[in-house]
Amino acid sequence: MKRDSERIYDEFLVAAAITGDRPALQRLVARWQPRLWRHAWRVLGDADRAKDMVQEAWIEIVKSISRLDDVAAFPAWAFRIVTRRCHRAFAGADRSITMADVSEVEQYLENPAEPTAESAVDVSLVLDAIGRLPAAQRAAMALFYIEDLSVAEIAIATDVPPGTVKTRLLHARRKVRAILEGDDS
Repeated sequence: MKRDSERIYDEFLVAAAITGDRPALQRLVARWQPRLWRHAWRVLGDADRAKDMVQEAWIEIVKSISRLDDVAAFPAWAFRIVTRRCHRAFAGADRSITMADVSEVEQYLENPAEPTAESAVDVSLVLDAIGRLPAAQRAAMALFYIEDLSVAEIAIATDVPPGTVKTRLLHARRKVRAILEGDDS
């Protein structure tokens, strides 16, 4: 229920922003800035470059939001704009994310419960494994599991066919499992 109400609220903010409601646009930016930054960071592997790309993406989003036909499509549309900005600016920059980089991002990640020492170690191992994935697989996993986008929405966001998204998710899951099981070949 929580996810549905969040999406409905985002749709309301988008609809209001389309009509020129500046406070709604400001709330939309506040809600989506961390999500878009995390996505850009996963694609680029560089926090500073990610901030720059998201800032440029917001300029494009604000200029073209009035042309968005379906307010429910905003998440995939916004992620797609960020993805394209990242690819244009840094084509071929496929970097691995280190645990030092993860510490920069932890402040932006939602953490609903107090972590125990054991769960912190588990999360650290999983984040390290995900950080070792190629950027495209890392982005697909995060959009699916963290941002709760469907395969179709991820396809739009990353500008690839749905079959490619499914393949990336399949290979990413296999690689993460292999890394966690100690078979990192």
